[in-house]
Formats: sequence, structure tokens, C-alpha cells
Amino acid sequence: MKICDIRLVRVHGHIPRALYATEERQVGALDLFPEYRARTVRPPSAADLQSSDTIDAIYVHVDTDEGLTGIFGPLFEDQAYQIDRRLRPHLLGQDPIAVEHIWDVLARHDRHGRKGYMMMAISAVDIALWDIRGQAAGMPIYRLLGGPTRDAVPAYVSTLGHSLEPEKVRERALHFCALGYKAQKWFFRYGPGDGREGIERNMELVHTLRETVGEHIDLMFDAWLGWDVPFSIEMGRRMAPYHPRWLEEPVQPDRIESYARIRRETGIPIAGGEHEYTRWGFKVLLDADGVDVLQADPDWTGGISEMVKICALASAYDKQVIPHGHSVLPALHIIASQSPAVCPLLEYLVIHNQAKQWFHQETFMPENGLVRLPTKPGLGIEIDPAKVERQEELHW
Repeated sequence: MKICDIRLVRVHGHIPRALYATEERQVGALDLFPEYRARTVRPPSAADLQSSDTIDAIYVHVDTDEGLTGIFGPLFEDQAYQIDRRLRPHLLGQDPIAVEHIWDVLARHDRHGRKGYMMMAISAVDIALWDIRGQAAGMPIYRLLGGPTRDAVPAYVSTLGHSLEPEKVRERALHFCALGYKAQKWFFRYGPGDGREGIERNMELVHTLRETVGEHIDLMFDAWLGWDVPFSIEMGRRMAPYHPRWLEEPVQPDRIESYARIRRETGIPIAGGEHEYTRWGFKVLLDADGVDVLQADPDWTGGISEMVKICALASAYDKQVIPHGHSVLPALHIIASQSPAVCPLLEYLVIHNQAKQWFHQETFMPENGLVRLPTKPGLGIEIDPAKVERQEELHW
């Protein structure tokens, strides 16, 4: 079997606005500057929630001369560009089952491609190749990786985009508990540029949540690269009595020693790695003792082939891997193949993961806090033609 074509296909359709309506944004790195800190989100009106909106998504299709096609997406346009312009020549004519050989070739061909959109493009291709591998073997990917290690995977609800008004926080937190989630992650809105008031507003969120859900629900908090070390240390110390399961990405991802210092001086667990790449990047983070939880994203860090290696590395350091939840299926297959001691949870972005699966015939969402395992061979993405109003193949 040989790879005979690489196609980047953009599909278009409409999605109910209520499925992805955003009420608030999180703090971010650009909030250092007043003009960015002043940005706000307009919550959707009742009329908005009754309407639909256009949606599009890009998928990579890896075709073979034996009729099997590996599919993965949605992709960022920058990923698709790199696949079309840079990776295609190294893929055509190759054996799609030889994922280790292909990964090594793609990772070596560009000395500047170790991180960023090039590695994200390699990740997408790798996942599509594993889709072919699973189809050829007639089994889901997690079985090829040695699983399943459980019948269903526990998920934590990730609340990106939800309102932080205290009454709505209480209402949603109780709602998620009723849906069976044993852990919730919420996103801070304020950072160093907001001064003391920002700390108090952030702590209001922490206090409201712990008071609402009690001591038996895990709470995680994400600062999304938007803080500095002094702000992080003060917030961490003030959060400690509320027993957070982790504080996520308090500072920029390359500030490895800052992660380690925040972890040492606050005494609370630190999570990170969403924006890290490959086993070598994670080894630096582990050697620095900078995090308690690794959040490698299979869509970005090197694909399924690399995630298996990152999980093995983490287990040697006695650290957990809870993948970042950009999309559901690759992470679900990986988690289902690993020991629960290494990969205990799946992140489910309750707003965004619905939209990212909009064009799929079969979607994977938590039920009573658990996500069922795929049963079809390969990855499990099949595009639903009923939701595709038009499509075009992309070339640059």
C-alpha cells in the first residue's frame, strides 16, 4: 500500500448559534497591554441563540492506492498550508503503515520545524496515518496501541467561554455536577494589569465555586499564559486553602524555571504543556520539575506517535498526562490505551468540542461524566454529507 494523494478539503455549513455561544473571554498574554485588556465579549441575545451561523472546517485526507483514506481535522489554515506546500513531497509514494519512518522524515526535513505550525502539521498527518493503520487492521486505534484499559474514559468539563458572573457560575457549576462530572475547570479573566482588583475578582470565582460544589468535586483553574511570576505566586498562595487540583499555564510556556518557582512557592499543583512540542520539549519541563500534570495536545505536539512516547516519558517521572482538549478523538484513543495512573482524564470543552465535531457523523460527548470508546476501525471521523453545503479542495 502506498500514499497516492494528499487532499486538504474545506467543508462549509451552518450550525445553531446556541451550540457555541461565548459569554466571556479568559485572560491572555496580550492583556499586558491596555488596549487588549479592554477587549470584551458581547454575550449572545435570546435572538442570537435562536439563529444559526456559518461554519467551515478543514480536513486532511491521505489517500492510498488500495482505497483506504485517513482523515483528520478540523485543522488551522496554517497547518493545512504546511501540509500542502511542505510535507506533501515527503509523503507521496510512502507506505502509510510505516508511521515511525514517516514521522522521522517529516521531523528532520526542516531544521526550523521542531515547534509551531510545522509540528502541528506533522501531528495532523500522523493522526491521519494512524486512521489508515486502524482501518487496515480492522480495529480502533486504541486497540493497536495496546488498549483498552477501561470501558469508558472519565471526562472533566472545561468551561471556556462561560460567564463568570457569580450567579451564573453557581448555576452552571451545579448543572455540571448534575451531569455527572467529578471535575470542572474554569478560566480566570484577570491578570497583573488589573492590579489588586483583579486578584480579588479571580478569588471571587475560586470562592464561589468551592462554596457551590463542596469538597468532593475537583476544581482546576486556567490562567492561559496571562500572568507573571509575582501575580501567580500570590494567586497560588491565596488559592491553596481551596484545594485546587491544579493551576494551569500561569506564565509563558518557555519560562520553564518560572513554572518551577511558582510550583515551589505556592505549594499547589501546576499544569502545563498545551503549547509544548515533542518528547524533547517535555523532557526539559520534567527535568526542571516544573509541572505536576502534562497537557500535551496530540493535535499539536507530534501526533499519536509522539504522544505515546510522551506518556512513557511521563510515567518514568511519575507524572500524569491529561491531554489538552483541542479535539476529542485523538486524545480519547490515547487515554484509552494508557494506564489510568498515567492518563486518568479527558478534557471536554463543553462549548468548543461540540462545534469541532459538527461535521462528523458520530460525535463523542460525555454521558454521566464518561465518554464511550469508539468502535469503528481507525480514528472514527466520517464526514456527514447532510451537514456539508459545499466544499472545495485547497491548494497554495
